[in-house]
Amino acid sequence: MKSLKEFYRIGRGPSSSHTMAPQRAAQMFGERHPEAHNFEVSLFGSLAATGKGHMTDVAILEELEPIAPTNIVWKPDIWLPFHPNSMLFKAFDAEGRLIEGWTVYSVGGGALSEGKDPDVFDTKEVYSLNTMNDIMLWCHNTGKSYWEYVEENEESDIWDYLETVWKAMQEAVERGLDTEGVLPGPLHLPRKATTYYVKANGYKPSLQSRGLVYAYSLAVSEENASGGQVVTAPTCGSSGVVPAVLYHLSKSYEFSDKRILHALATAGLIGNIVKHNASISGAEVGCQGEVGVACAMAAGAANQLFGGSPFQIEYAAEMGIEHHLGLTCDPVCGLVQIPCIERNAFAA
Repeated sequence: MKSLKEFYRIGRGPSSSHTMAPQRAAQMFGERHPEAHNFEVSLFGSLAATGKGHMTDVAILEELEPIAPTNIVWKPDIWLPFHPNSMLFKAFDAEGRLIEGWTVYSVGGGALSEGKDPDVFDTKEVYSLNTMNDIMLWCHNTGKSYWEYVEENEESDIWDYLETVWKAMQEAVERGLDTEGVLPGPLHLPRKATTYYVKANGYKPSLQSRGLVYAYSLAVSEENASGGQVVTAPTCGSSGVVPAVLYHLSKSYEFSDKRILHALATAGLIGNIVKHNASISGAEVGCQGEVGVACAMAAGAANQLFGGSPFQIEYAAEMGIEHHLGLTCDPVCGLVQIPCIERNAFAA
C-alpha cells in the first residue's frame, strides 16, 4: 500500500475523480507544452457522462486556457478498457500538427494512472501488510494498535501531515456552518447545515448529538458541492463523513488533537486497505466505495477513540461498510448534491 499522504489529499471539490485529478492532469500537460498553439481534451465514459455537473471542464480549462485555446470533447458512449474515468489530452502546433497525445485515467480519490506498467504515477510501497487480517494479527502479536502500525511504516513527518489534514477538515466544517445560500447548479439546492446546526443546539442531549453530527457532515458536503476546499476521505464525494464524526467527538468529548490524529491514522489505514485491494472510485464500484468506505473509516476511528481493541475497531469498520454494499453512484444531473450530501450525513 502507498502512503497516507497519497490517500488524504487536500483539494477542491466537488469530486476528487472528476475535478481534482483532471485538474492535476491538465496542469501537468500544460507544463509539458507551454509552446502549444491549442489543446483538445477528450473525456470518455463516466467523466463525460457526469463531467459538466462535476465541473470537470471548468477544472481543466482553468489550467490550459491561460496557455492556449482549449476544446473539450465529450464522449460518454466510449469507455476505454482500463478505467471508466478516461481522458485524452492533445497539444497542437500553429500548423495543426499533433505535438503529443496523452491518455490518462482518474482512478479515484484524486489519483491518476496511465494504465500501464511502468506508470509515471507509481510511487513506492510503504506498507508491507495489505489486508486487515494480516494487520490485525500484527496488532495481536505486538500488543500495538493500528495507528502504531501506521507510525512504524510512514516517514517521521506523517503526524505533521495528518495535523494539516485535521486542520483542513475542521476549517471545512466551520466554513460550511457559516455559509448560507444556494448551491451551484440547476437543482437550486439550498444549503441546510446552518439550519440543522441551530436546530440541533436546541435539542435534548440524546438527540442533540445526532443532530450536530448531521449538521457537521452537511457543512463539509455542501462546501464540497460548491467547489470549496476539502479532504479526500476517501474521496471528495464522501468527504463529509470522517470530519463530521471526528469534529463532533473532539468538541463534545474533548478528545485531544493527538488522539484525533491517531484516529485519523487508523481511519486512513482502513480506507487505504480498500483502495489497495478493491477501489474507492464511485465510477468503478459505486458509492459503496466512497460513502461506504468513509463510514467504515469513521466507525473504526470512533471505536478507537472510545477504547476499542484492534478486533473491535475492525468489526466496527466492517459493520460500517457492510450496510453500504451494493450502493450505487447515481447523482441527479451529475451533481455531487442529491443523493450524495444526505448519504454523507446518514453515514456519519
